[in-house]
Amino acid sequence: MRLLHLYWPHLLLDLARQRCGSFPPGPVVVGGKPWTAGIVLDVSREARDLGIRRGIPLGSAHRLAPEATFVDPDPDGDRSAVEVAFEALAAFSPGLAGTSEPADPAYGLLAVQVDGLSALWGPEPALVRRLGAALQPLLPGSPRAGIAGTWFAATVAAGLALPAALETVPAGGEAAWLASLPASLLTPDPAIRARLARFGLRRIGAVGELARSALVARFGEEGARLHARANGEEIRPFRQRRAPERMALALPIDPPVEELEAVRFVLRRVATALAGQLDGRGAAATRARLVLELDLAFARTGTPPTVIVEQRFPEPTSDVEAIERLLLAGLERTPPPAAVARLELELAGVEPAAGQQLSLFVPQAARDARLGWQLARLALTYGEDRIRRIQLLDPESPLAERRWGWQG
Repeated sequence: MRLLHLYWPHLLLDLARQRCGSFPPGPVVVGGKPWTAGIVLDVSREARDLGIRRGIPLGSAHRLAPEATFVDPDPDGDRSAVEVAFEALAAFSPGLAGTSEPADPAYGLLAVQVDGLSALWGPEPALVRRLGAALQPLLPGSPRAGIAGTWFAATVAAGLALPAALETVPAGGEAAWLASLPASLLTPDPAIRARLARFGLRRIGAVGELARSALVARFGEEGARLHARANGEEIRPFRQRRAPERMALALPIDPPVEELEAVRFVLRRVATALAGQLDGRGAAATRARLVLELDLAFARTGTPPTVIVEQRFPEPTSDVEAIERLLLAGLERTPPPAAVARLELELAGVEPAAGQQLSLFVPQAARDARLGWQLARLALTYGEDRIRRIQLLDPESPLAERRWGWQG
């Protein structure tokens, strides 16, 4: 197998900079405000120089660098950006792997299976140039590219490559290519890295020369993985990603209508059809996108041709009533400025529906879920900045103000 890894070391930071336009000079931390209970998702070079690392609490990052600029993440936007990139890569190869979840440590690493593509797209360097050109308008910055026969070797090659450059490992030569590199690359565990250094195993080749049984005796199962990586063996099967399922349905409205009640009738029909498909698959949707195409024949000059309502659900659902109420609340807040000629509803983020064990004696077992939907409707009516939720931080704290905090 030949794997191409495209790596953006600080994709979250680059996307945040693209959204904001520019940051003030100095350290930048992506993850949220320092008084929230989140963690650091990405940092600038200036912040890394001050000791801030991914995964530490935002409060700890603020203590290390009070002068830093703390940027709120945009999970939906960051997730959509990578999904669009995956769609572009699918035009070149059906074998894709990676994650679009911003909180995943592997965010920013996209894997492409390139076996047998030379007849279609040319040799590997030419293919990488084509992929880079396709991704350039979709993701900020230039990826580092590495090609090898194993996941580990391809990851290391991409990490060592220069931006917009390709590092290629000869087929079957993974062990020889890795031999001269630091042994610390074999594992992210700092304790194991320190033990390798104490044993004098500073190069991957030295680790590969040891007997597998000796490494297992010292490091357990991780020792077997160290031995396999050092000898260019694949220990991580290629798991091709499944693109998030998206369901969409549209209906024309003839003649166009201005009353929301008429729009609601069509919305109900479309939502019922899509929800029926979800129920038939045992699935639920996490967000919806409603697009209304307007009839501009009698509209004022400058009226937009479409109205788009995007809504994330408090929990995955296939409930027609819940979907309809939330979307209609969004339309009531900003009614269409002209008659509606076409309605399209898309349910995205489709995933297996999770069952809920109801209590036998408590009739209000699902009250928390219903509360989430009510809060979502209130936020649509009065604005997101008017509705806030609390979360328990330390119920045992002797100070009341430390027992709970506001959610970001």
